[in-house]
Amino acid sequence: MRIALINENSQASKNEMICTTLKKVVEPLGHEVVNYGMYTAEQENQLTYVMVGILAATLLNSGAADFVVTGCGTGEGAMLACTAFPGVLCGHIVTPLDGFLFRQVNDGNAISLPFAEGFGWGGEINLQYIFEKTFGCEGGQGYPPERVVPEQRNKKILDGVKAVTHRELTEILPSLDPELVKTAFGGPKFKEYFYRDCRDEKIAAAVEAMIGR
Repeated sequence: MRIALINENSQASKNEMICTTLKKVVEPLGHEVVNYGMYTAEQENQLTYVMVGILAATLLNSGAADFVVTGCGTGEGAMLACTAFPGVLCGHIVTPLDGFLFRQVNDGNAISLPFAEGFGWGGEINLQYIFEKTFGCEGGQGYPPERVVPEQRNKKILDGVKAVTHRELTEILPSLDPELVKTAFGGPKFKEYFYRDCRDEKIAAAVEAMIGR
């Protein structure tokens, strides 16, 4: 699984620590981490949590990423921005138990964490435990065991509802404020990573029409 890490501007200074912790947990499991930044708080393109949603949706819908790890000060804004888009099911994760249950019961493809609120002494240890419980087993297996069948059924129903209530991403991107989208895709490594990993030609073409190659 290819896991994309995205940080918005208020918590950009924690990017290196978050990336290191994530890699420590998931790389031994055979997963790949692609760090889309922000890499520093001083980076030229300042990502807001709204832009995080645009970027996360583009990566997931195009197949450039299979899963997104993101967040903001409280984790709420990034979660709301991500779930505003098609093809993204993002959970707000505060504890390791949240991570385990979200992956098993909801089987989503993105998590948003609070990197400021409650992130004090030992915060990086809690972060490691969250990643261990989120990625340490196959998703969608259900919990508790007697609830597996209805949980898996409800997940399929929710996917169907989102497919009806959202337009295609290739229609959404050109309709957004161009500067908003250009900034979301303006990271130093975005073009290198996105065009390398993208599996959807239509989305790639839509992105290229807005920011070039």
